[in-house]
Amino acid sequence: MNPTLTTRLANLRARMAETGTDLVVIGPSSHMLYLADLSPHGDERPVLLMVSPTFAGFLMPALNVDSARQHTDLPFFPWADADGPDVALKDLLAATGVPASPSIVLDETMRTDFALLVLDALPGARRRFTQDTVGYLRSRKDDAEYDALKKSAVLNDAAMAAGFAALRPGITEYEVATVIRDFYKAHGATTEFCSVCFGPNGAFPHHHTGDTRLKDRDAVLIDTGGRIHGYPSDMTRVGYFGSKPQGFEEIHAILDRAVTAAIAAARPGVAASAVDKAARDVITEAGYGPNFLHRTGHGLGIDVHETPYITATSPTVLEEGMVFSIEPGIYLQGRFGLRLEEIVIIRNGKAEILSEMPRTAIAGG
Repeated sequence: MNPTLTTRLANLRARMAETGTDLVVIGPSSHMLYLADLSPHGDERPVLLMVSPTFAGFLMPALNVDSARQHTDLPFFPWADADGPDVALKDLLAATGVPASPSIVLDETMRTDFALLVLDALPGARRRFTQDTVGYLRSRKDDAEYDALKKSAVLNDAAMAAGFAALRPGITEYEVATVIRDFYKAHGATTEFCSVCFGPNGAFPHHHTGDTRLKDRDAVLIDTGGRIHGYPSDMTRVGYFGSKPQGFEEIHAILDRAVTAAIAAARPGVAASAVDKAARDVITEAGYGPNFLHRTGHGLGIDVHETPYITATSPTVLEEGMVFSIEPGIYLQGRFGLRLEEIVIIRNGKAEILSEMPRTAIAGG
């Protein structure tokens, strides 16, 4: 097995011992990719990875076994459409050595029918989700993950610059997004998401890029991310076209101070909620508290959104290796919305920004 995967399984078993977990059950998901480097075909046929203190193996549809074997040397318990998965599942559970009334962890992203199949087979099970096992491990990035995330962030800097460079009178949001998507493709990456917002559309935090055309005095917000070497990027930058909209400079300066305050607060041993508060206090003191409509950040790793979440109520305590966004925003309906977003990693006792692109407002036209 790949040494990285061997280490991850060993780390998972250590966490299982610490948390009193008898069995971890993972469906086709980023959790499975993390633990086994396997992303099997996902449909209604049950696919499960089970990990116990002494065993790890797959429930796998027989028609997918040969393909999956190229990616893992863990044992398969195959089942055919003509027979169904029940016997293979029973054999897999027996191989794990799971006790009669186990404490199990279920992948929160798996299909409900997969989860119920497991729970029906273990009627005495006490179950929870992955937050303190697989999720806990995934939130602490190793050096290889840091390198991949850094490369993805630097590529994203260039994609963002290409998007702002494309601004011209009358261009649509969709056309700017196409420039960014084409940039990712030309550099060996795939588009994870791309939101381009002109003028009042920026006041919608999750605006769907559309046919709005750019005009003078429009604020411009671009939130985009690509994926390369298996890891994504995520960044938001803002600017304007032609003349600055009224109030733009004030709001931009407030947000830059909020980002700076949150980055300064992000240290090992600090609660994630304290980072949210640091950003939120700056905005509230400036009089725009009600216009900051969302949490300060989310984790980034194999998934664009994963633990830790930087919210006012998060109990997470930050640790070395955690990667997350800091992205305060102020949204003024009918005028514009601005958000500044950095991805940071807790590294060497502080928050290190992955991007190398300044947060300076970008002037177009």
